[in-house]
Amino acid sequence: MFFGLDLAQLQVYWWVVVSLLGGLLVFMFFVQGGQGLIDKLAKTEEEKSLLINVLGRKWELGFTTLVLFGGACFAAFPLFYSTSFGGAYWVWLAILLCFIIQAVSYEYRKKDGNLLGAKTYELFLKINGLLGVFLIGVAVSTFFAGSAFVLDEMRFVRWEHSLRGLEQLGNPFNYLLGFALVFLSRMLADSYFINALDSSTIVQRAKKDLLLNTALFLPFFLGFLAWICVKEGFYVDENGVVSMQAYLYLATFLQKPYLLVLLLLGVVLVLAGIYLSLVGKKGIFALGAGAVCAVMAVLLNVGLGESAFYPSSADLQSSLTIVNASSSYYTLSVMSYVSLLVPFVLGYIAYVWRCMDSKKFSPNDLDEHSY
Repeated sequence: MFFGLDLAQLQVYWWVVVSLLGGLLVFMFFVQGGQGLIDKLAKTEEEKSLLINVLGRKWELGFTTLVLFGGACFAAFPLFYSTSFGGAYWVWLAILLCFIIQAVSYEYRKKDGNLLGAKTYELFLKINGLLGVFLIGVAVSTFFAGSAFVLDEMRFVRWEHSLRGLEQLGNPFNYLLGFALVFLSRMLADSYFINALDSSTIVQRAKKDLLLNTALFLPFFLGFLAWICVKEGFYVDENGVVSMQAYLYLATFLQKPYLLVLLLLGVVLVLAGIYLSLVGKKGIFALGAGAVCAVMAVLLNVGLGESAFYPSSADLQSSLTIVNASSSYYTLSVMSYVSLLVPFVLGYIAYVWRCMDSKKFSPNDLDEHSY
């Protein structure tokens, strides 16, 4: 079928695709990060409008990536999609609400006679930039912490906690990735503002803020890596039986050196992006590429190692792997041909980005169609 790949190889292929899209989605979080920095970097209404409008030209690209990511999960790993979204629905509804109010805010903030007023929509943008990103970090952290679900013999999900996913907020280790993503999104936003804006005052503030957010990001990100490396992992043996094993995720990094190389490459690119941004060059692309590599390394570790990528803390044998959660061979094969369109979508994003940023955005670019 798809270039002669068998079922196991197709499952690996699709987990790589999902991991790549997850990394690209985190890169696009620079929009959310910028929304959280509006009041900090803008001291006047004109500066605030400048920041919101330069972000407003990009927020739809993030939605495109989000749809691609969700579609890939649904097509390739439907049991994961149904278990997570059908079981932990309170946390996913909260995330969805955060992204709905973002879209509404860009549409109505400057509309004449809007019911809620510009300040309310600006508050919505901040909620999306902070809470939305944080909750996604907590949700992804459950790939390592486990979730309270049980699958019956018909593969129907039963969630063992009334909070339906929000109970994960009771695990302080999940906060590590949540806050790491928040500060990473702000680093990306600072770098993007430095690259895209024709405003020396905002650029100087963004450079200072970039250093601050880097200092805040590092302990949370390093803490997250330390946590997953020393904790027990959800090991899956050759018969599909799940058990707890010490240092499982650390062993995966060591046994699969390409994952460690990818992670280190991500760290180097992030540092290079920070330096380039501070000296006034286009650091956003190096920083974004580093974020993509680091996220991919983490997701590939939990998916391609001898572990469950969506483990159950309530019933170990209900845990999901790329083997038992994937679609059929035929579905994966057909969808693999569809996945060949992904580079064209990414090319579209790159083309639109280049057209929009062909020149730096200045107050002169604000008009009656502003966000």
